[in-house]
Amino acid sequence: MVIGPDGNNLGKMSSRAANELAASYNLDLFCVAPNANPPVCKILNYGKYRYEKQKSERAQKRNSKAAQLKEIQLHISIGDHDMATKAKHAKGFLADGDKVNVRVVLKGREMAHKDLGEELLGRFIALLDDGETAIQTEKAPLWEGKCYSAIVARKSKK
Repeated sequence: MVIGPDGNNLGKMSSRAANELAASYNLDLFCVAPNANPPVCKILNYGKYRYEKQKSERAQKRNSKAAQLKEIQLHISIGDHDMATKAKHAKGFLADGDKVNVRVVLKGREMAHKDLGEELLGRFIALLDDGETAIQTEKAPLWEGKCYSAIVARKSKK
């Protein structure tokens, strides 16, 4: 099946006849759908086609943004105002489309009070999940050595 340079269907023909027809137009014969029955070929300028395809791929790559993982560290002795400030920074990261790794770091004798670290992380996540920003916990809170951490991100709109 051959499609002409103007987009019209020229019908079924042999590959030799299609190549001769493409040569008469001073263009190339490009197989668009090789797995179709019969295979579909188009008469076009292959260099221009390849350039347009690369151009669209570059534009698509430029418009896409990979989510980064930002980190917020908290300590048991953090004040309410400091925690609100860190929550404001985390909301900014979430608004930009990034993920936030929230870590509660325990030092020395604080390891005896792991329950305080868990409570602090719960309060911080509750601060982030106000009515404005809908968040989801991507990685459930868990202990990693002296740190209690969780990864949060914005809920995807589907």
